Amino acid sequence: QLQLVESGGGSVQPGGSLRLSCAASGSIFTLDVLGWYRQAPGKQRELVASIIREGVTNYADSVKGRFTISRDNAKNMVYLQMNSLKPEDTAVYYCNLKRPLPRVEYWGQGTQVTVSS
Repeated sequence: QLQLVESGGGSVQPGGSLRLSCAASGSIFTLDVLGWYRQAPGKQRELVASIIREGVTNYADSVKGRFTISRDNAKNMVYLQMNSLKPEDTAVYYCNLKRPLPRVEYWGQGTQVTVSS
């Protein structure tokens, strides 16, 4: 059973930056799809960014140009660099791993990000 542990959340003023990290307890494989999701109070969980491999990424329109997802398979890590943060980015951020073979999916426990002046 793979475990994902997020870190790096916190409180920041609008315009600030945070870097989220997600550590996997086991190996991350090349075909694993890694992603960051978020859930704000009263809203559904939504995809923020995903990465198949370096250079193949997908972002929600609301974060394009501000957030960058990256992965380091050797260190079993995935990151989310968040710049120019806005109050509407406030949410619990979750790390996600989807493995095609065998078909399994893992979630982290979440880390809170609060953007407020």
